[in-house]
Amino acid sequence: MDVLEKINIPLFPLDAVLFPGGVLPLRIFEPRYLDMISDCMKSESRIGVVLIEEGKEAGIAAKVHEFGTASYISYWHKRNDGMLGITLTGEQRFRILSTEIKANQLTVAEVELLPNLDTCKKEQNAEQFTELLKHIIAQLEPPYTTMKKYYDEIDWVSARLIELLPLKLKDKQNMLIMDNVDERIHYLLPLLVSMEIL
Repeated sequence: MDVLEKINIPLFPLDAVLFPGGVLPLRIFEPRYLDMISDCMKSESRIGVVLIEEGKEAGIAAKVHEFGTASYISYWHKRNDGMLGITLTGEQRFRILSTEIKANQLTVAEVELLPNLDTCKKEQNAEQFTELLKHIIAQLEPPYTTMKKYYDEIDWVSARLIELLPLKLKDKQNMLIMDNVDERIHYLLPLLVSMEIL
């Protein structure tokens, strides 16, 4: 597994899996994460989105999975309910090397960035996947409808399907780890067939 570089980033443990190229709208209310967002906006630094392995999104720092996605804040606004609304855009997969839990329960990690998957423009089932994704996105609201779309790239299309469909989080995480588009497709296809949507 090739490594691009090592960086230190704050982690955002969530019950969600974000892939490179994806968007994730969130409501921020915990002080530690409000401070994290403020610091990252000032320094234009990235945030690591990681799936929770044990624990919860709020309160004591959760135990997280080893692999996640470095993201950046692509949009923010003050919501009517007083919370901060942000959109994170996935940029690069990473593997956690070490973590440190701060006094406010914010987890900061040293991570190694991993290469994105090679773009593949021709793939079996690509047309079915693309039509399914277009149908799903047409029923959603921003930021999904306004994000940049790459319907001719099966790695992008499959990642969006994994994010948006009600698959088990364990399956989503398993596919995030994969370094090969074909491997991801072969894992995803029977899941879609079992859901009777392909």
